Amino acid sequence: MGKKAKKETESPPKDVFDPLLIESKTPATVVLMLSSPENEVLAKACDALYKFASKGDENKVTLLGLGALEHLYKLLSHEDPLVRRNAIMVFGIMASNNDVRKLLRELDVTNSLISQLAPEEDVVIHEFATLCLAYMAVEYTTKVKIFEQGGLEPLIRLLGSPDPDVTKNSLECIYFLVQDFQNRAAVRELNVIPPLLGLLESEYPVIQSLALQTLEVISKDRETRILLEEYKGLDCLLNILENNELSDLHVETLAVLGNCLEDVHTLQQIQLTGGIKKLLSFLKVSTVPDIQKNAAKAITNAAYDSEIRKILHWEEVEKFLLSLLETNNDEVKIAASQAISAMCENIDSKCVLGLQGIPQLVKLLSSDNEELKEAVVTALTNLTTANLRNASVVAKAEGIAPLIKTLNAQRDGAISNAIAVLTNLSLQEPLRASIQSQGIMSALVGPLCSTNSQVQSKAAFAVAAFACDADARAELRNVGGLGPLVELLHSRDEEVRRNACWAVMVCGSDEVTAFEVCRFGALDILEEINLSTKRKNKFSEAALEKLLDNNLSQKYSRMGYLSPSNIITNGFYDCGQVKHGGKFLSLEELSKQELTDRRAIIFINAK
Repeated sequence: MGKKAKKETESPPKDVFDPLLIESKTPATVVLMLSSPENEVLAKACDALYKFASKGDENKVTLLGLGALEHLYKLLSHEDPLVRRNAIMVFGIMASNNDVRKLLRELDVTNSLISQLAPEEDVVIHEFATLCLAYMAVEYTTKVKIFEQGGLEPLIRLLGSPDPDVTKNSLECIYFLVQDFQNRAAVRELNVIPPLLGLLESEYPVIQSLALQTLEVISKDRETRILLEEYKGLDCLLNILENNELSDLHVETLAVLGNCLEDVHTLQQIQLTGGIKKLLSFLKVSTVPDIQKNAAKAITNAAYDSEIRKILHWEEVEKFLLSLLETNNDEVKIAASQAISAMCENIDSKCVLGLQGIPQLVKLLSSDNEELKEAVVTALTNLTTANLRNASVVAKAEGIAPLIKTLNAQRDGAISNAIAVLTNLSLQEPLRASIQSQGIMSALVGPLCSTNSQVQSKAAFAVAAFACDADARAELRNVGGLGPLVELLHSRDEEVRRNACWAVMVCGSDEVTAFEVCRFGALDILEEINLSTKRKNKFSEAALEKLLDNNLSQKYSRMGYLSPSNIITNGFYDCGQVKHGGKFLSLEELSKQELTDRRAIIFINAK
């Protein structure tokens, strides 16, 4: 106690402030000091609050509750440079907290922070002002304010700061800002490309990485890609890929180049300088899954343009894509399969990919990865559409059985595309017979009962393709497929309804199947469809006619007449005209009825 008393008696006068004593005071007391008229007190109080806030998020929340931010905000425009600097330091460190940022937005601090970015200001002020702006720029309304209040120009200027922290904070802020298309156009006008390319040579990997991420976002715009080419940016990017010491930057570099591949003019320039060959050479030897996956995705995006597909084919991009199917990474295989689908739009690519790629793709159908299975069957659909040779390759690669098995997949996209491949194969009689012998009709019952309109449509189309054979129709009858097929006639989806009508028409090719289809109410549904000008189609009319022509007893009962081409055979009976909506009874059902005084039922039995 004595020592403590002695220490208190030796304390300095009240107008001289020891920073240690200020730090030892409670946060509430230090916050009160922010109202002091003394510059030195203000500066040291801010310094103490900075150290307190740096110790953790809980301390930041404490200062927020004590109203520190409102006092600090007033100090941002203080005439004393040291007070202003220390106040901004507290702002910068506290802005990492979400609740703090909410209040900063309410206080509308962006304009005050932007004013601190003037060239003559202290580098520490630049550091913490940009840090605070970077934290706040994540939120859309702040992005708008920074843009409207002219914050982009000083931020871009500070990319050239000798202080790496200032550069990093400014770059991070710009990265968040350019997520908005308006800011992307603005930074392009402010000539952001040269400083960004310059930062690719920074000694700090975090700055290089941020520069590449920013370039990746802004290069989504064609105008930026043109500027990248003018400033030799593509050469810079390719040089990074060729430098193994910069392997940590390869994924992000590839993302920028991927955007450039989507532009025909840019791609032509890369091709002229041998850049595509360099790029593919790098990709072929890379074993990094992210690089392989992103490269395949970039090719997929680029291949939507026909001219780009030609260029990629000339550069033999197919070899690279096929090599990716051999990797041990499912995500890479998925991306490669999607790129193969996109490149199929080029006829020459389709031939190359079909001959060499189909056997690899068929092997992948046995994968347990449902997303991979979907990507693979989608690629097979594109490869076999309007290409009989590729369809034959699928059969030779023993792809029919795994394709039929895929009709039980979990993803609707996998099911619908597997059906599409099998339907493509059915155009060749030997392949159709082979598919039918492996139980296609049984496998189609599940898809016919699907709730997905795409699956329903493909399944009905497949029934139409395979039911031209009497054995296939018998199989469909026996496995209970006719009921779900007739149900699809009720569909509100035009394509589903049209394909279901087509399938019913084909199924009505023999009397037994036609009778079964009618038993499920197909005639009533078709008549109803044909009464609607919006819902009827050429197949609905043809289906009704086919069913009636193969069920003459019911036709005569409904229509009251037969056509000259209709030939009555054994089993025909006339039970009188059935009213619309009434049930047409079979001979068995009629035989069970009691005798009445109504007119007799005429039954033809020449035997």
